[in-house]
Amino acid sequence: KTCLNTYNYVCFCSRALSHTPTSLHINQTQHCKLLPGLVSSQAQLCRSNLELMQTIIAAAREVKKTCQKTFADMRWNCSSIEIPSLVLFQTGTRESAFVYALSAAAISHTIAQACTSGDLRLCSCGPIPGEIPEPGYRWGGCADNLHYGLVMGSKFSDAPMKMKKAGSHANKLMHLHNSEVGRQALRDALVMKCKCHGVSGSCSIRTCWRGLQDLKDIAIDLKTKYLSATKVVHRPMGTRKQLVPKDIDIRPVRENELVYLQSSPDFCAKNDKLGSVGTQDRQCNKTSIGSDSCDMMCCGRGYNPYTEKLVERCHCKYHWCCYVTCKKCERIVERYVCK
Repeated sequence: KTCLNTYNYVCFCSRALSHTPTSLHINQTQHCKLLPGLVSSQAQLCRSNLELMQTIIAAAREVKKTCQKTFADMRWNCSSIEIPSLVLFQTGTRESAFVYALSAAAISHTIAQACTSGDLRLCSCGPIPGEIPEPGYRWGGCADNLHYGLVMGSKFSDAPMKMKKAGSHANKLMHLHNSEVGRQALRDALVMKCKCHGVSGSCSIRTCWRGLQDLKDIAIDLKTKYLSATKVVHRPMGTRKQLVPKDIDIRPVRENELVYLQSSPDFCAKNDKLGSVGTQDRQCNKTSIGSDSCDMMCCGRGYNPYTEKLVERCHCKYHWCCYVTCKKCERIVERYVCK
């Protein structure tokens, strides 16, 4: 079943990860045909900018890795991004909201930094800020080109949602909104970074530039928005239908909040129709009282203990000059997995 016109970059991420060879290097226009799930405007962008597509594929892999690390302590740990049908992301759930936001942020983040590193020849460093720096600071270095990343990222990731056959209007509005929330989180993650200069490391002068925080930090910000996401309904507002909060329909949807249309399953049991892989055999924390606790993670089914031998560096000594020697120590730790 084709994913076109239903869920944009999320579909591409999944298909790119499962069907695109890791060794594939996009350097010829015919390679664009090897990328599954592209709509016509995306394929055209691929043919006209082959370097950009290589960066976009890298972003797709980063989405999977970052998402799974961010949700490693919860029942839903982003594993469903690999389910071929991606049912969870077609139904407008809270998880769908997060993945769309992270995907939009990731593609623009990766493009912006590829400009800085010189991997993309059609862009370069970001602009030097107009404001005058404080005494002891000066603008220099190579800023991340956030503007180019946002323009090209949204051009690619939003393309399917802007087609006429883009699924339900409510889902389309939801996905476009959450993608923009992701890009806004990226804008907020542009910070001043500096390098010290001076005699004997005195840092008498600092050369500074605008750089993006790591994607993992942006993902943590988006996870906070995920936990407080607003359920919405699609109803007439004035002359057209819009998304409005289901329980607080006296106000419009805020630009910085994630929104979702349908409630999620509890993710306790495996259910492909609902996009749940379940929590059987997931590791849990016996002493935790949070979402990674054995009680929460295992949904009351109980857990099995097992022991694991860890080999670690220990009794390290510094020798002048300049190396460190360590011994190897073994210790037994107890782990727990859900029944």
